[in-house]
Amino acid sequence: MTLEIYDSTLRDGSQGEGVNLSVADKLNVTRDLDWLGVAFIEGGWPGSNPKDEEYFLRVQELTLVHAKICAFGSTRRARSGAKDDANLKKLVEAGAHVTTIFGKTWDLHVRDALRVSLEDNLAMISDSVAYLASETRRPVFYDAEHFFDGYKANRDYALKTLAAAHASGAERLVLCDTNGGSLPGDITAAIAAVRELLPSAKLGIHVHNDGGLAVANTLAAVLAGCIQIQGCINGLGERCGNVDLTTAIANCELKLKLRCLPEGHLQHLTEASRIIWERVNLTQPNNQPFVGRSAFAHKGGIHVSAVQRNAATYEHIVPELVGNTRRILVSELSGRANIQAKLATMHPQIADPATVAAILEDVVRYEHIGYSYEAADGSFDLLVRKRVGAFEPKFTLHHYRIHGLGTEGDDHLVEATVKVTVGATTHLVVSEGHGPVDALSHALISALLPAYPALKDLNLVDYKVRVVNSSDGTAARVRVLIEHHFGSESFGTVGVSENIIKASWIALEDAVQYVLNVQAEIQARGAVASG
Repeated sequence: MTLEIYDSTLRDGSQGEGVNLSVADKLNVTRDLDWLGVAFIEGGWPGSNPKDEEYFLRVQELTLVHAKICAFGSTRRARSGAKDDANLKKLVEAGAHVTTIFGKTWDLHVRDALRVSLEDNLAMISDSVAYLASETRRPVFYDAEHFFDGYKANRDYALKTLAAAHASGAERLVLCDTNGGSLPGDITAAIAAVRELLPSAKLGIHVHNDGGLAVANTLAAVLAGCIQIQGCINGLGERCGNVDLTTAIANCELKLKLRCLPEGHLQHLTEASRIIWERVNLTQPNNQPFVGRSAFAHKGGIHVSAVQRNAATYEHIVPELVGNTRRILVSELSGRANIQAKLATMHPQIADPATVAAILEDVVRYEHIGYSYEAADGSFDLLVRKRVGAFEPKFTLHHYRIHGLGTEGDDHLVEATVKVTVGATTHLVVSEGHGPVDALSHALISALLPAYPALKDLNLVDYKVRVVNSSDGTAARVRVLIEHHFGSESFGTVGVSENIIKASWIALEDAVQYVLNVQAEIQARGAVASG
């Protein structure tokens, strides 16, 4: 059996707090979703705003392989005919492959929101579906808004609304848990009643996550007979969001053995998730199921030891099935197994038990004063290299200075001076930046570029500061974690000091020393990946 994946990130998702997509963004997300292989992409509500109208014009220029574009809107107004309704006309003019409209199912909404009779609402549903099916000659999907709440309040009327849409030509009846408060038992009981009344209807499910049960409710609906899943990649959406399609898809394909994406496309899931997070300019939660950075990260020594013997002991699936990877974390809580597992990836030639024990002691000692290596693979690599005598310092620092901190000027620019020696040559460089860390980074890279031109491809992408021992007040140590991108890889480095500038410098210096020590390996891995 194949399920239909209907993505509404471009409409429902854009209603989430902090999400604001331009037309260009929406077109890029459309390409991303088509690459992933979803069946339907809801582009927006034509007629509601100029941005969505422009989208439906420009999306026709795209060559899509897998997805059909859907235009979204509502049933006709209460006291106008369907053929005279401006919103329905806009839906026709959009020229989308599919038209999706929603209507009222809950008698509370009919009386208090629409302020029409229950019979008038049924006529609005019937007229709108029939008009769109006739005028577009393309499929019409009907979203039964608040269906499950309506079913609880007035079972017979909620079912009548679905029957009206079905009789008028709706090709999908999508049952919506719009307030997101239903339980799985509510979902399955209501779907059973719909299937009994309308056995030929093809059903979909559209749930929100206000009760934290969106994925559970979606899976319950699929098991009860729904063939279409509506939701958003990464669970974006209003309030607590829509169902996270990445989680729903992975569960359906891997646990229920139901096809959701074209053959081989499930392996795109993690990359697609992270691309969409970037498109909407939000940070991905590390613990997002299946696709999060921590989804297959192991820290406990007992866990790591078991995973090394048999990954199934602490992993419910093989991470590569969804395009993710296993990560072994090291910390002061790590056992020898963690270090050995980490070294097996980074330095497989290091297997001597005494050396492994010494590295573990180094980790414990540094973390005792505030370091953390969980997200600092670059610094951990240098720690290992220094312990085994494989570290080659590529430059020597004489001093660095910050000038103009806190003064007014052009964009509040700060100056940094860095003096370093490379081989027999000493470089003294002054650079400007938006803040002391940016200025230091520019100055260090500028000083080293003549000797190491590859550093032009080293980009600082994230900077985090945390107070380690806050009880010490202004004398507390701070931990600075910096993430860089080089070639095809990202890596982190860490620095700790009572002085935030010094902590930042330690992390910056580690990043540059790391890249200069391993650049050939990174470039080789990138060449293999691109090949």
